[in-house]
Amino acid sequence: MIQVLNGRVRRMPAGMLYFLAPIPALWWLYLGMTGGLGVEPIKALEHRLGEFALQLLIAGLCISPLRDHFNLNLVKFRRAISLIAFFYVVLHLAVWLFLDVQIWSQIWADILKRPYITIGMLAFALLIPLAVTSNDLSVRRMGPLRWRKMHKLAYPAILLGGVHYLMVAKGWQVEPMLYFAIIAGLLALRLIPRRGRAAA
Repeated sequence: MIQVLNGRVRRMPAGMLYFLAPIPALWWLYLGMTGGLGVEPIKALEHRLGEFALQLLIAGLCISPLRDHFNLNLVKFRRAISLIAFFYVVLHLAVWLFLDVQIWSQIWADILKRPYITIGMLAFALLIPLAVTSNDLSVRRMGPLRWRKMHKLAYPAILLGGVHYLMVAKGWQVEPMLYFAIIAGLLALRLIPRRGRAAA
């Protein structure tokens, strides 16, 4: 079964994800403009964009464990998924900046005074160099070893994203805790040796 899936994956172009990427954002924008996002459409849009970004980051985090422990190879999609996730993080931030806060003098104060915003901005800052260097030219210039080492910044960035979601949620809600548990579990899986490789 896994071999069949891997064969089908090899025939699927990774580039198609870039064409599909804007569809959720456009749909939610349409819902917001037509009253489909409730009484606070800006907050709802901000939330949906951020949550989808976190889902995509988690999807990217799943790729190595799926390959290492289940032999399902989706590596060809990792760059596209990661860049689309960054795109949605930027949209999430843009809605907060331009539609929610709007008062530019208040933005820096909010970043400093509200821990969940501080953590979210730190996660965003860690993702910027990863997005900028997610191309073959950067791999050649930096060298594969340095490039891979720098891209491990994705791990703390995703963890901070999970913490940000936990803190944004009011009270002990199941969904943010579930996301955080999945992130922690996927990061823990990286401590387990790959199949067929002896533990160090």
